[in-house]
Amino acid sequence: MADFSQTTVFLMDNGSLRPTSTLALRKIAGKLAPWAQKNFGVSLEPASLLHSSRVPAEDLGGEKAEIVYQRIKRLYHEEGRRRFLVLPLFIGPSRALTEYLPTKRAEWRERFPGLDLSIASPLYREGDSRLAEMLAELVPPFLQGTGRRPKVALVDHGSPEPKVTDVRNRLALELAARLGERVEKVSPASMERREGDEYAFSDPLLEDLLDQPDWTGGRILVSMLFLLPGRHAGEGGDVAEIIENSQQRHPNRVVEMTPLLGENPRLVEILQDRLTEALADLAR
Repeated sequence: MADFSQTTVFLMDNGSLRPTSTLALRKIAGKLAPWAQKNFGVSLEPASLLHSSRVPAEDLGGEKAEIVYQRIKRLYHEEGRRRFLVLPLFIGPSRALTEYLPTKRAEWRERFPGLDLSIASPLYREGDSRLAEMLAELVPPFLQGTGRRPKVALVDHGSPEPKVTDVRNRLALELAARLGERVEKVSPASMERREGDEYAFSDPLLEDLLDQPDWTGGRILVSMLFLLPGRHAGEGGDVAEIIENSQQRHPNRVVEMTPLLGENPRLVEILQDRLTEALADLAR
């Protein structure tokens, strides 16, 4: 087996100013790190791409967060580390992974001679049914106690990258197939999108979907295609606010939200596979 003892793996999300996001990222990394060390001899730690370093340490159990750049800089200078691998906690091929981080990598290589930074694949892969299974597993508890079949809105953040929206739409089809006649329908939606016709592929917005005539009554289940809590997802997040505002317009229905995918233990299994694949590529 190749020697990965000098490779540092970052379990990386986009980052948030809300401490619950960083704490949730640390929790997942804590489950994954012992496995990575045992099987490959690599150190694995959580590090967001942006934002989290601005969260006060006292809100993070006294341990201040460092974003990827800060962590690379510290490990490069203090420990002589040169080899790094980003393991994305991203569902699809976000531009953060395909554009922003590769651009930054080129800049960092000029600042840190000898820097080797690789990027593993995101969670979703065509033919891998586990994300759809995880989404489907969250639905049955909401089917109890009533004979009314809910309509399901699979909502993600919304992305300027069509490939990310395509992943969401594929997952909506897979989720519909798995839920079958237990639900009335499954429709994809975005929490938000950029202005302009060129971003219409993200439609419908969740707020618009919930205002459509056949969505203003009965039971609605918002299936959360989000991994970690933060400003958008979780308690008091933007999605919850969209639902609350919609309920004020249409009070004669029941709207519920599923838990986030980051709470599902099978997420670690997918991350283990993506890490295994990435390290195999590095060993070639």
